[in-house]
Amino acid sequence: MTASQDNQSATTTDSSYRQDSASAPAGNPLLDVAYIAVFAALIIALAFVAIPVGAAGVPIVLQNAAVILAGLILGRTRGFLTALLFLGLGLIGLPVLAGGKTTLAALGGPTVGYLVGYLISATVAGSIAYLAPRGNRKALTIYLALGAIAALTCQYLCGSVGMMFRADMPFGQALAVNVPFLIPDLIKAACVVAIASGVHLSLPDIRRKAFLK
Repeated sequence: MTASQDNQSATTTDSSYRQDSASAPAGNPLLDVAYIAVFAALIIALAFVAIPVGAAGVPIVLQNAAVILAGLILGRTRGFLTALLFLGLGLIGLPVLAGGKTTLAALGGPTVGYLVGYLISATVAGSIAYLAPRGNRKALTIYLALGAIAALTCQYLCGSVGMMFRADMPFGQALAVNVPFLIPDLIKAACVVAIASGVHLSLPDIRRKAFLK
């Protein structure tokens, strides 16, 4: 009798879950566009925060953390489109990068690899973050942290490859340029994980009802 009741309860729960999933409203593409625009604007606004470090022309910025944040909250597609919009505006002459630079100006400099890293890191962060099981706060935090670290690693690797070609550095030396940024970037990563976790827990529909995953 007990086993039968348990099976019936499980069947009822599964049926309710399917009904809830079926009745959930479809994603709104206009809302996704709004999210993308808001996060792109945030990244651009953070261009005013830049601290020059070392001799390679790579400053400490908040933009790299904001790109990762966009991926963690919006997922891979919307995160990628956010970074693409942000860089695209710089291609038409808007000063979207640290120091008031445009994307066009940065394409010829040693930091061009980091711009490519922005696109890749947002995608990587979102891909990992959206693998987190729903309703499990601890698991969500772990996946967000993994996404942030993986995204930061992508930025470092892409930036190092860019300096190999633009600054004529061997890979090891180019990679070593990132060392002064490691602790500040880990602190920023911890902050964006905390923010993304709070957003996902407070606004679960930002993931569940996304039109663009």
